Amino acid sequence: MNGLSAPFGVYVHIPFCVHRCGYCAFATWSDRHHLESEYLDALEQDIRDAVSLGMPVASSIFVGGGTPSLVSPDRLSAVISSIPRHEGAEVTVECNPDDVSVDLLSEFQSAGVNRISLGVQSTIPHVLASLDRSHDVRNVNTAVECIRSVGMTSFNLDLIYGTAGESVDEWRSCLAELIDYDPPHISAYALTVELGTPLADQHERHPDDDDQADKYVVADEMLSAAGLENYEVSNWALPGHECRHNLLYWRQQNYRGFGCAAHSHENGRRWWNVRTPDRYISSIRDGVSVEAASEDLEPETREFERLELQLRLREGVPRQTLDGEALQGLVDLVDGRWVLTRDGRLMANEISTRLIVSPTVAGDG
Repeated sequence: MNGLSAPFGVYVHIPFCVHRCGYCAFATWSDRHHLESEYLDALEQDIRDAVSLGMPVASSIFVGGGTPSLVSPDRLSAVISSIPRHEGAEVTVECNPDDVSVDLLSEFQSAGVNRISLGVQSTIPHVLASLDRSHDVRNVNTAVECIRSVGMTSFNLDLIYGTAGESVDEWRSCLAELIDYDPPHISAYALTVELGTPLADQHERHPDDDDQADKYVVADEMLSAAGLENYEVSNWALPGHECRHNLLYWRQQNYRGFGCAAHSHENGRRWWNVRTPDRYISSIRDGVSVEAASEDLEPETREFERLELQLRLREGVPRQTLDGEALQGLVDLVDGRWVLTRDGRLMANEISTRLIVSPTVAGDG
């Protein structure tokens, strides 16, 4: 990538799934696979239009969903290939372990894909069942072997912890199994209850805050001991394998989203697309905007959000933006910046309410 160019990300949303998990609030559908070809056509047209209007060249591309590995790999590769990107750009595709094969990955590589994000969630069968996940845990090992056999050196294993019925020992076992794969990156997200999901109505399955805190500590201890460094509250990586696309989000940089419900950001303006694949396809076909709504952030709001995201990163926030002296044990002063400790990461949301926004910090990186 040209060192003079500002980072710019492209997100591509694939909304198709085999079935919808009970905790998922994303724009995904299990009954609209008949729209796949038209949807991929619409994506390519949308990208071509954006390029013709001067969309910046991408430093990172992320294909998420839904389950991108469900759709025709050659068609998805064509969509990815249509996105101009810098040499050395990070290009990631989310995959379900059951779908991964050498042929699939080789097709993706032909489009420049160099990173896979594998939705493992758990290696404990009853935990996967509780999450409504259907993949075979044995296929996690197969998927990792395939990723390595095609020469992809960067990949991510995604986990969810805090599911009802999951013991701390089972969580420890799950982490140990993944660490044995010697991955360059692991994400571990606390299960959250989203409004409108089946999980929201099943109170007996809601996660326990204390249990999740205990499991976070276990994760940080085990992953750190394995050489994976925590660089964002829920993400650990070997040096050089941090997800550049997600860092772009966390640093409030610019990105463009393609597909139904995809979000975009440009210099304080955020907008999002129509939610359903049907409406997205018809809008592209009819030549009308796919934008559903937008918002322009006030400077103070934008600055607060930037600091709130920065606080979650290992780089922390400038000293003058937080009264760290009042947060003993939750933050450390490192090179003039307040950085969350492990205990602080458990309270990141609460600590962010203490951030001080003033004109003197505007534009600080």
